[in-house]
Amino acid sequence: MSKLVTIFGGSGFLGRYIAGRLAKDGWRVRVAVRRPNEAGFVRTYGVVGQVEPVFCNIRDDASVRAVTTGADAVVNCVGTFDAKGRNNFDAVQHLGAERIARIAAEQGVGTMVHISAIGADAEGASAYARTKAAGEAGVLAHMPGAVILRPSVLFGAEDDFFNRFAGMSRMGPILPLVGADTKFQPVYVDDVAAAAQMAVEGKAPAGVYELGGPDVNSFRELMQQMLGVIQRRKALVNMPFFVARLMAFGLDMVQAATFGLVHNSILTRDQVKQLASDNVVSGGAKGFADLGIDPVALESVLPDYLWPYRPSGQYAAIKDSAKNLRV
Repeated sequence: MSKLVTIFGGSGFLGRYIAGRLAKDGWRVRVAVRRPNEAGFVRTYGVVGQVEPVFCNIRDDASVRAVTTGADAVVNCVGTFDAKGRNNFDAVQHLGAERIARIAAEQGVGTMVHISAIGADAEGASAYARTKAAGEAGVLAHMPGAVILRPSVLFGAEDDFFNRFAGMSRMGPILPLVGADTKFQPVYVDDVAAAAQMAVEGKAPAGVYELGGPDVNSFRELMQQMLGVIQRRKALVNMPFFVARLMAFGLDMVQAATFGLVHNSILTRDQVKQLASDNVVSGGAKGFADLGIDPVALESVLPDYLWPYRPSGQYAAIKDSAKNLRV
């Protein structure tokens, strides 16, 4: 019988790529999510019954135990950018990750892969970074042989980074940036999925791997590259951090005053803290080279999914060609 893997958050941006790779390699896949009815698309990744979305709330022991029973491996892809509410940083990225590892150990699961993030730091300025580090510690306390993957900013067709700013570029002549000089090392989502697949299949030694793409660029440079792909001209304006903090404070207060009815998905105070630190692979860290993976360059993928944001969309190439026609 083929082996079984449970992927927590397996319908999310990264999780779906991991699920697809493992299904293609013959694994039975449980996709553990809070809303399985919205994750039906993962069934198409394999033959009938091979990939199944199942309900799980990682804040509940019984729920985690139910989807872990019988699994040969578990992958935790669950993360959040919400600092408040029931599914906050600590509940999800720290206690949730630790719960999965503890129950996996109790169930005798042989392999665990945990998706963290570059910048995870117990002494970090942001709660996001501190809870990521706490989650890693909790995982290793129960599953010392786990593989922990720390990717930089993920890019790919469903990303919330380039798609978000490409959408914002439609709204006016200016594209404001918080931390324009902050360095990033964007990594293709399927490259991280390939690393996770290797870890699940026992082809990656235990430890922490920091995963970044082949190039390091400032936030401003990445936005310039994005604007070139979508063929738009915008003034990139660096928003000073003190202004960003005031703006984020106001947006957070609106969310608090409305008891979460108005959700701050624009800019939070914790995100401002994150944007003040570079998001690149640290010197001496294990990474793609140790896994034998050659990461894909940003410029080879961006045009494949950002073209809808061009002023002429799918007709951009046709219009450009028409300019050269002679009667």
